[in-house]
Amino acid sequence: MIKRTLYFGNPAYLKTRNDQLVIEMQDSGETKSAPIEDIGLLILDHQQITLTQALMAKLLANNTAVITCDDTHHPTGMMFNLDGHTLQSQKFQAQIEASLPLKKQLWQQTVTCKIENQAALLQLEREEHKLLLTYARDVKSGDSDNHEAKAAAYYWKKIFPEFLEFRRERYGPPPNNLLNYGYAILRALVARSLTASGLLPTLGIHHRNQYNAYCLADDIMEPYRPFVDKIVCQIIRGNGKFLEMTPSMKKALLEIPAMDVQIDGQKSPLMNAVQRTTASLAKCYEGKARKILYPEMG
Repeated sequence: MIKRTLYFGNPAYLKTRNDQLVIEMQDSGETKSAPIEDIGLLILDHQQITLTQALMAKLLANNTAVITCDDTHHPTGMMFNLDGHTLQSQKFQAQIEASLPLKKQLWQQTVTCKIENQAALLQLEREEHKLLLTYARDVKSGDSDNHEAKAAAYYWKKIFPEFLEFRRERYGPPPNNLLNYGYAILRALVARSLTASGLLPTLGIHHRNQYNAYCLADDIMEPYRPFVDKIVCQIIRGNGKFLEMTPSMKKALLEIPAMDVQIDGQKSPLMNAVQRTTASLAKCYEGKARKILYPEMG
């Protein structure tokens, strides 16, 4: 079953009763409810949303990812369950003791798949993509030749229409805003799944930053990024240069967890695919598998 993504962009009071999320809308006075067990992602995007500690505890016990947004409506914080798996300490141990050659091999797989998905999206957008296939084929252990960066430089020049004169900069002009929003949702999904698979999201295979609590999420989300880019391409087709965030654009990006992807020869909602990816990573750490299962851009 795919878990629901709930988005709140208006003043609301959120509490819990009988394992339900109870929503009291402050503007209209109406009350709604939803089973907590159905919620995978809860996005709080208004400065006048209040929620109770009892609700927060139940959401986290259900492994719901709670995302808070700032006054510019950009996701800025995430909250997760710290105790996501029954065999957690055993899995932590395997992750902590992972050898450098294993981590380099896992990073090689990750970069190869990311570049292949970027190439597939360029092909879908009818852009020249063969150089990326060459880069993907030649990724070495640990991506020692930094093919990821070379591929990115080419990819970002080609993926969006020329009239946007696009440069990928976090705080740059649109559609950077749309990419950032989509990636924040993706990052939350991946971090949530890593916790559910008994892994530490902080301990990356490649990304290392003492100020980043989600280094492993940043690693594992890489091959999924082109799926966000695909939605942004669709938004650009419908809006041209007018890319300041609107409710309909936000709605399209909030569909990311439910979008269909191909993984291990099967079609699956992206949220479920992420769970398969993180479970396969845990097996790699434990020596039970050699390959991370990643999605392929169709």
